Amino acid sequence: MQFEVWAPLTGHVAMLLDGTTYDMARDPDRDGWWTAEAPAADGSRYGFLLDGDGPRPDPRGRRLPDGPDGLSAVVDPETLAPQPAQPPRTRLQDAVLYELHIGTFTPEGTFDAAAARLGHLTALGVTHVELMPVCSFSGRHGWGYDGVAPWAVHEPYGGPAGLARFTAAAHEAGLGVVLDVVHNHLGPSGNHLPAFGPYFTDTHHTPWGSAVNLDAAGSDEVRAYLLGSALAWLRDYGIDGLRLDAVHALADDRALTFLEELSAAVDELAADTGRPLFLIAESDRCDPRTTTPRATGGLGLHAQWNDDFHHALHCALTGESQAYYADFATAPLAALAKTMTRVFFHDGTWSSFRGRTHGRPVDHRRTPAHRFLGYTQTHDQIGNRALGDRLSASLSPGLLACAATVALTGPFVPMLFMGEEWGAKTPWQYFTDHPDPGLAEAVRSGRRREFAAHGWKAEEIPDPQDPATRDRSCLDWAEPEQAVHARLLDWYRTMVALRRTHHDLRDPDLGAVRVAHDEERRWLTFRRGDVRVAVNLSPDPVTIALGRNGVRVLASWEPVGHPGPDGRIHVPGETAVVLAP
Repeated sequence: MQFEVWAPLTGHVAMLLDGTTYDMARDPDRDGWWTAEAPAADGSRYGFLLDGDGPRPDPRGRRLPDGPDGLSAVVDPETLAPQPAQPPRTRLQDAVLYELHIGTFTPEGTFDAAAARLGHLTALGVTHVELMPVCSFSGRHGWGYDGVAPWAVHEPYGGPAGLARFTAAAHEAGLGVVLDVVHNHLGPSGNHLPAFGPYFTDTHHTPWGSAVNLDAAGSDEVRAYLLGSALAWLRDYGIDGLRLDAVHALADDRALTFLEELSAAVDELAADTGRPLFLIAESDRCDPRTTTPRATGGLGLHAQWNDDFHHALHCALTGESQAYYADFATAPLAALAKTMTRVFFHDGTWSSFRGRTHGRPVDHRRTPAHRFLGYTQTHDQIGNRALGDRLSASLSPGLLACAATVALTGPFVPMLFMGEEWGAKTPWQYFTDHPDPGLAEAVRSGRRREFAAHGWKAEEIPDPQDPATRDRSCLDWAEPEQAVHARLLDWYRTMVALRRTHHDLRDPDLGAVRVAHDEERRWLTFRRGDVRVAVNLSPDPVTIALGRNGVRVLASWEPVGHPGPDGRIHVPGETAVVLAP
């Protein structure tokens, strides 16, 4: 079997394979690369000795049975579960995504346990499962954003074979799979890449320290390393799309950016395979160039999360005004109306949270709505709260239904966060499992210090290292059977079905979206083609003029009569209603 590793700053490289040491030779055709031939089979353990130091795991290793500080294991591609001949071909324009965390979607926290619950998602009507990161990280439990091995699959979840089985099961159920990947930093524990070469650079600094080397000396190989790992998820595991974490944190001054390179490579793979592969960015820039096609000067990513939509909706629902919500809280329904028609609230406007103007306008006449994802909750917006409390901890079922209606019938590609569809009462808190006691204490005290600045007492903040924090965050699968939860779940199913059966609700034309609202009386209406949606966030009933007659109620949270001849409709408090001819 051929082994190879990039170690350009090392004078001698050897490989330890199943207890035997093999010297590696420089590759004459590739500067900095070392190669060796050795007998190996699926499961063989190996690592590299760099000038006698080590062994260290393979940076491109697919499996780390003993975690990031252990040896790599050979993975025979033939042992991975086969992919079905016809994976789902749902376009992003027609998608409804469902974000889930393998470690807390079920108490077992494995790929196989999650696969056993896929029937719930098909009954819900979503089209794609978006997995939070599954790359290897230290410890058993964590969010996954501290991954240190971009090619390896976290062993406690089930390793590479488990991911392949999950993807095959999802495809068999008619669901696509999107995987969250992190290119902007690696975790603080178990990161061996600096020993191999210039994977990081002090040219730029980030909140996590030295930046990933995308533009300094040696960056060609670093970019190829990240690019190769991204394509491997799509090619070898049958993943249908990638969510790219915090692309605004990628420090890259090259003329051809890493994101453009990745976008071009994914488009080429999609053309070669005939599969609709896509990239979804998380970006804080409010910059339409993120999703503008490369041919017209953009980065060419296919979509991005729209946090401005979330923030406006969150303020309208909760009345919160702290931190970045302050910019949206003065007139939240006006902010929501702006995001539903112009995408970004901050499009060159003053941001009090940042202390400067922020963003640039989206050309809503030419930019399709499916370039953006809309959502009421995400792992970030729940887990980064002090107590990890969901909207269901403070809002009535009626307001939860209103939120769902806006997201699922609104202009953007909808995304749900696991459990929101039944108003889960379990929190989703920040949890870690760092084996290093010093790092564990630093994370614990840092989180308490962060929220102490906002008035929280230290003892009120869940200890990330306490196993009970992760356990509290696991979904309770008995809840959907309970009446109050079952009613909300049925509403979500109804809204998803309406989006699927009514083309107007998938129309990508942002310029055709019309929104009206009353800030004081707390109602909002919007039009998507022939479909009308009215949402009353007030506890009091309101009468709303829809502006036309001839529509009838398709669905309503509380009983609502059809509009009168004058086109006016009476909507009870905390109720959403969808109407069409």
